[in-house]
Amino acid sequence: MKIMGILNVTPDSFSDGGRHDDVAAAVAFGRALFAEGAHLVDVGGESTRPGAAAVSVDEECARVVPVVRALAPHGPVSVDTRRAAVARAALDAGATLINDVSGGADPDMLPLVARAGCAIVLMHMRGEPDTMQRLAVYDDVCAEVWAALDERAVAARAAGIPEGNIILDPGIGFAKTAAHNLALLRDLPRRTSRSVLVGASRKAFIGALTGQARAAERLEGSLAVALHAQDAGAAYVRVHDVAATVRALAVWTAIRPAP
Repeated sequence: MKIMGILNVTPDSFSDGGRHDDVAAAVAFGRALFAEGAHLVDVGGESTRPGAAAVSVDEECARVVPVVRALAPHGPVSVDTRRAAVARAALDAGATLINDVSGGADPDMLPLVARAGCAIVLMHMRGEPDTMQRLAVYDDVCAEVWAALDERAVAARAAGIPEGNIILDPGIGFAKTAAHNLALLRDLPRRTSRSVLVGASRKAFIGALTGQARAAERLEGSLAVALHAQDAGAAYVRVHDVAATVRALAVWTAIRPAP
């Protein structure tokens, strides 16, 4: 399983907003994530936490492109964006993967990725960050989320993206209640015959389970999800705490019997 390290260059992300909104600080942190064992670093310039307001394309590009350009010589870089214009600028700056929380909703996104020949993460979300939690209503969350992801994968293939470049993300915490998140995590082993990313690091449902109100204190719960993702066969886990995740997975892998 590959570890995607989180690098938010935003003033308002739920866990680390404002910590890396200076280019030099962001690049130093991204290089540290590589040194800790991240297989790739995911640079995001727009907060998508519940209730977050959108930023302009120009502002998002100004935040992410200099960081992507500076980090790309040091290792694989992905860009966390739902806008094709931002994705195009990031790819030109050296990004190799697009992490799209909207599942490719921008009509220009999937054709862009197909032309670039890069990989894309298609995540499940309903609505917009400022409305999504009001849309967390399902009859069968696992069936509905994965049916929606299957539709997005079909659209990606129709746009010319090969199956091997499509990564699916059930969108833990995006238009989901804590109960929905847990159901999706329990359901993971049924879904990982395909390439799946799990992004649950420091999220609110972990705090609800452990009593930790501050996102930065949710390490243990985040590690538990990462270990479950590894056991379930996920291809990627997206985390804030790279070094701790690397160490936990090393021990877990040593304990588990070989397949």
